[in-house]
Amino acid sequence: MLLLEYHNLLLKSILTERFNSATASSVDQVISDFDGVTFHISTPETKSKILVSISVKCYSDLLQHGAQQVLEREYGKYITETESGYDFSLMVDLEDLPAEQEAKEDLIRRISLLKRNTMAAPFEKAIDEHHRLAEASKGFNPENAPTGEGTEVMVIRHREEEAMYIQASHDRVTVIFSTVFREETDRIFGKVFLSEFVDARRRAIQNAPQVLYRNDPPLEIRNIPGVKDDGTGDIGYITFVLFPRHLTPQRREESISHIQTFRDYFHYHIKAAKAYMHSRMRRRVADFLKVLNRAKPEVEESEKKEKKTASGRSFRVQT
Repeated sequence: MLLLEYHNLLLKSILTERFNSATASSVDQVISDFDGVTFHISTPETKSKILVSISVKCYSDLLQHGAQQVLEREYGKYITETESGYDFSLMVDLEDLPAEQEAKEDLIRRISLLKRNTMAAPFEKAIDEHHRLAEASKGFNPENAPTGEGTEVMVIRHREEEAMYIQASHDRVTVIFSTVFREETDRIFGKVFLSEFVDARRRAIQNAPQVLYRNDPPLEIRNIPGVKDDGTGDIGYITFVLFPRHLTPQRREESISHIQTFRDYFHYHIKAAKAYMHSRMRRRVADFLKVLNRAKPEVEESEKKEKKTASGRSFRVQT
């Protein structure tokens, strides 16, 4: 299956072109991304100063869980006054770029990961909380160790009717996605994909996170305001359990990137599967039409010359 990129490809290509161009030029472009995220890249002051702004639906939720600190850590001196209508802005002066090409490419990569880094804040907070609880539980017996039950469940409402729920404990980090299936076929394809996630861990990939799927809200989030259970099956809840091996300093960044793009990855492949099925059906219909055309009986030469008048009477043309 295709893995979606963590960075915005169009934003990266525009920045690469501008950074490597010998002459500065103006730009004013709005870029859309998954989950209703919007970028605006422009040169409002001079052609040599590029303003990159981002709008995220759940930015207020992210601020409550450390998004500002993460962005300050990642972008530092490039942070500027936020553009009107957006949530966060960066200003890059083309006349003050790093001298080394490698440093330029790293800056382009970091800016193109603006959405990823903004969304990473609650995951980083949960992983840090997990390590704190794990350290605190070392001096206890397994029976009375602090498990982290009752710790905060972070709610990130990244779409109109969908949300992510993140909770840390001493031996895991639990991430729950709520997702809406608009059509019955989407629900069927979704169950097939998710059963593969579950079976893959049983068959071969023992190190994979545990994946659970259900139509009613899991126990961890049942008492959270706004969690829906309409009983129709239109809303599904997908639970990922990240274990300590996924949360080590060496693997945490990759784990965060993978998990936050799951919803987009999931629905992208549902749509891709439907498109593939439709193309196969159209091809099969075309093959059947060819067979039917070959099966038409040949018309006798005499019948070809038979014609009808306006009243319906038949006559043959004499040659």
